[in-house]
Amino acid sequence: MLPAAEDITLVDFDTQVRITRYPQRDFARLVERIRQRKPDGFTALYDALGTYLDGADSQDGRKVLVMYTDGGDTRSALSLTETMTLLKASYVTVYAIGLVDNTGSARQTLQMTLRQIAEATGGQAFFPAAMKDVESAYDRVLAEIKGQYHVGYLSTNTAKDGAWRKVDIRVKRPDIRIRARKGYFGPYTPAS
Repeated sequence: MLPAAEDITLVDFDTQVRITRYPQRDFARLVERIRQRKPDGFTALYDALGTYLDGADSQDGRKVLVMYTDGGDTRSALSLTETMTLLKASYVTVYAIGLVDNTGSARQTLQMTLRQIAEATGGQAFFPAAMKDVESAYDRVLAEIKGQYHVGYLSTNTAKDGAWRKVDIRVKRPDIRIRARKGYFGPYTPAS
């Protein structure tokens, strides 16, 4: 689990989205709840992401979303495009653990969607081959979280147009891999 986390928010979704926040003392109960949950019914993945992002906006501290899903969405009111805009505007880093059962092009599409969601936030998607490999995927997520550095800068762009600003981070050492957000929305002030 995440020993340094103050709390964990569980977003449980199918046709509905349910959110429960657990303090550290209840992490064992949370893990048991996750293990007992069986996939069933429709999936409102994008609505679940939107609901979580709306609540995370008011929380202090670093926000990491570890998403365990098959990547499908059959029920959301939000589209993938709307969800991507919300993710880009958030300060949440998403790690997706996709246990995708489909085969062929459907599998590739679901994996591509999960990669797109994670990479937009500077996170990463992992695809365990079987249920027995899910635990090692969580270990890889934890290693990623522990190995992060934060870099900041002040933009010279003073426009307050709310436009997307692309950011490209590079390092000179070829053995170092960078994973970061692709940009951010600039500040916005409406014209008077």
